[in-house]
Amino acid sequence: MHSATPFSTRQSFFALAAALLLCATGPVHARDASWQTDQHQGGEKFSPLKQINRDNVADLALAWEYHTGDMPEASSDSLVAFEDQPSLIAGNLVVCSTQRRIIALDPATGKERWVFDPQDRQVGMQKCRGVASWVDDKAPEGAHCATRILFGTSDNRVIAIDAGDGKRCAGFGLNGEVTITPTKPEIFPGEYVTTSRPAVVNDIIVLGSMVGDNQRIDAPSGRVHAFDARTGAPAWTFDPVPRDPDDPAAKTWERGTGEGFGAGNVWAAMAVDQALDLVYLPTTSASGDFFGGGRAGDNLYTSSVVALQGATGEVAWHYQLVHHNVFDYDIPAQPMLIDWPTANGTVPALVQNTKMGLVFVFDRATGEPLVPIEERPVPQGGAVPGEQLSPTQPFPVGMPSLMPDGFSPDDAWGFTFIDEWLCEREVGKYLHGPMYTPASEQGTVFWPAAGGGPNWGGGAFDPASNLMIVPTNRVPMVISLLPAEGAAPLEGDQNEADITQAFNFPVAGSDYHYKVAPLMSPLGAPCSTPPWAALTALDLKTKKVVWEVPLGDIGKMMGLPVSLDFGTPGAGGPLATAGGLVFIGYTLDDTFRAFDLQTGEELWQADLPAAGTAIPVTYEVGGEQYVVIPAGGHTMYQSNLGDSVMAYKLPRK
Repeated sequence: MHSATPFSTRQSFFALAAALLLCATGPVHARDASWQTDQHQGGEKFSPLKQINRDNVADLALAWEYHTGDMPEASSDSLVAFEDQPSLIAGNLVVCSTQRRIIALDPATGKERWVFDPQDRQVGMQKCRGVASWVDDKAPEGAHCATRILFGTSDNRVIAIDAGDGKRCAGFGLNGEVTITPTKPEIFPGEYVTTSRPAVVNDIIVLGSMVGDNQRIDAPSGRVHAFDARTGAPAWTFDPVPRDPDDPAAKTWERGTGEGFGAGNVWAAMAVDQALDLVYLPTTSASGDFFGGGRAGDNLYTSSVVALQGATGEVAWHYQLVHHNVFDYDIPAQPMLIDWPTANGTVPALVQNTKMGLVFVFDRATGEPLVPIEERPVPQGGAVPGEQLSPTQPFPVGMPSLMPDGFSPDDAWGFTFIDEWLCEREVGKYLHGPMYTPASEQGTVFWPAAGGGPNWGGGAFDPASNLMIVPTNRVPMVISLLPAEGAAPLEGDQNEADITQAFNFPVAGSDYHYKVAPLMSPLGAPCSTPPWAALTALDLKTKKVVWEVPLGDIGKMMGLPVSLDFGTPGAGGPLATAGGLVFIGYTLDDTFRAFDLQTGEELWQADLPAAGTAIPVTYEVGGEQYVVIPAGGHTMYQSNLGDSVMAYKLPRK
């Protein structure tokens, strides 16, 4: 059960914080095909706008506020999160609500222009991380659906609507929609849904999916589906878990095929290089997350960056970032497409952030590492019977990690020496060590946690300074494996809707069930040293961390009269601008902030009606620059909840 008020049990804040389970420019003509390739598809979250800058951002004020009407019920068991990244399409600011309602707003006033309601089912998971758009360069000028909005629903439909009036595109599928059929029936509503924005590569729309974690070993396939953006006709599918024994990737599975396993899905946003006709997939682990019995081997193409040809779905290149993933270290963030500086000029590159805090860089045409990668030995002790761990894992050479590596009793922290001693004793109960220490029957401290580190919001990149700005969550968790044979029935927590409690996962078909719990002292505080969330600036050219600051104010969150800048775990992503600023919500203290991009100094903040667990955007209308962030919160974090879209601009002079 949830409460719509923030921290209905304020004293339990530290428990919930510890869990962690898991840019548009100005108005563009609808027929400008270059616009379709730029909006959000490169993942860099950078705007060249600079009317709002470090010298005047302190004057930024609320311009308008819009309510979507999708207010979650306090008693809902669904996971509800307003995680949208709005888009400027055909002169409208397009918002995707938690119930997948597509809302077109006047970008200058926030006035509602039209709403499209897909009548999506409202069970299990209610979130939308954005829509895609596409311009039909063969359509007559002014034709209906010449510019269209494309998105997926939680009941597995792909819908196309006109960007001007929000009406269905009659020529797309049947009445403007096509249906994706999961490879097997869902065992609960929402086991298989689409959550992140589709990718559009030339005339092909590509959709990933969310597959419910830790429910069954023989989970639904995490196939990626592609459709003709004009007609909705199926174009191709790609399964990151190879079923064909003749696929070279099948040799990296113990059985010579991935048959019998599922997931490997793409739940984060994809990136697109239109000129290369490539779509880049960040794939997840195969089922199950913490025990890999029966699937020894590297398990390609899971836990990888996979580049596919947009026209055919054929693999152009791939690189696995976690071998035989039994850590739930999915590749969680949209790849970032940038120009990589070299002595001989720039190279088109792909930068991939990971839950582990490792940063990998590739030539995005060939997949060749632009930062060398070496295989390093990783812990093998503690593995349960039936598990065959990978002896090594890939690490980028010379690129600093965004997260500390590993956890021990010496790392225990507390508000007092008593609290610290209790934490040290608590850590000593469990298996602990460097990153990639495996889950165990004893219980293992995971650091980074399975939720990261970095997560789906990814980073922002400023091309002038080569700075990448990334938020990270920094609270460890404990993963325990419970032998399934002879065990008493284990009650599961399928919806994962309340991180203040430990989760039990009775994984069907597995030799082990999972228990996932926060690592905290008996006094209720995380056992890790603050900050519990941070914002980090990494110079990708020099491979140096330039600055790092806590992200979030515990004092404000708990209603204290003083600030406690310990960081608050959260969700969402940053926006960088040519004005020398980084904007971010993310935190659970209901605050929207602007930081100096070069120094990390906080220059501005505004109170939000709910947590801004989303990605802000900026644009220019009528000669004025606006910064917009959805503020609706996240039920899993027990944050303040709401339905607001907040827009800010400088006062008129």
